[in-house]
Amino acid sequence: MPDDTPRYGQPGGSSFPLTTAFTFAEHEIARTLGTVFGVVVRSIGVARGIGAGLKALAGGEVGQLTALVEDTRRHALDRLIENAQLLGAQGLVGVRFDSSDMGNGLTEVVAYATAVTFSA
Repeated sequence: MPDDTPRYGQPGGSSFPLTTAFTFAEHEIARTLGTVFGVVVRSIGVARGIGAGLKALAGGEVGQLTALVEDTRRHALDRLIENAQLLGAQGLVGVRFDSSDMGNGLTEVVAYATAVTFSA
């Protein structure tokens, strides 16, 4: 069953402050709280896999997989934000992604960053 919850960057999704940089122009960082992660493991599924494989043979972008990757990254960001908020963070700096193939059609996507608080 798909999760239709709005993700980070979508209307109704989180607007938690985050950046790939290590500072915010509009906020002074008071304290770093440590590294936080958001992990998602996804399977493409047999039906999608066959369709994507046929599209790959023809060449060009595989839209189904692009949409799956975009949604998975947003889901990982949502989990990253949730974990940062558990630490009392007010923002995230140095946001990065990593992914790896886990075999059997499973892919892991990890979002990681440094959780921070801001000066008053």
